[in-house]
Amino acid sequence: METLLAAPIGALLIFTLRILDVSMSIMRMILAVRGHRGVAAVIGFFEVLLWLVAVGTALEHLDSWLHIVGYAAGFAAGNYVGVWVEERFAMGTNVVRAILPQVEHADGGTAGGAAAHALRESGYAVTEMHGRGRESAVEILNVVVPRKRVSEVMGIVQAHTSKAFVTVEEVRSAHGGRVRPGGRKTPFLVGG
Repeated sequence: METLLAAPIGALLIFTLRILDVSMSIMRMILAVRGHRGVAAVIGFFEVLLWLVAVGTALEHLDSWLHIVGYAAGFAAGNYVGVWVEERFAMGTNVVRAILPQVEHADGGTAGGAAAHALRESGYAVTEMHGRGRESAVEILNVVVPRKRVSEVMGIVQAHTSKAFVTVEEVRSAHGGRVRPGGRKTPFLVGG
């Protein structure tokens, strides 16, 4: 086994293990921050096992530039892969806040009112507020959605005005109210 690990295949093994353990590290941290302690602990266990094998193999072959590069390149690639995987899972809930200038349309409505109506027709729960911007009155729309649905909500808002100022923020927890779950057309109550 030692002969195999000393060969270039050993550097490839280190590279692969580092991709896996760093990707797991990113997922573990995100899950831990979002309060999923149990899953984060299980991922952490396997992450450290992979890391120990990778670092142990790399330390045994510090005289091989190929093994050192495999370790460093695996770390870099693991960061890239971990972020890519997290984006694909799109875990969590976000609040999309759209601030639209309060300009009346020919039909007597406003862009904010039309966007809120379109969002509700698509199954989203929307909270409308009126505010004052630097130059004029504004309409503020708040929509809490699964992260996978953020681009859909932004598309609906931007279809009604290109002058909307939109922010997206992560929701740590939500209680009461309504949130559109992924894949459903009708809202459901959150909390108890």
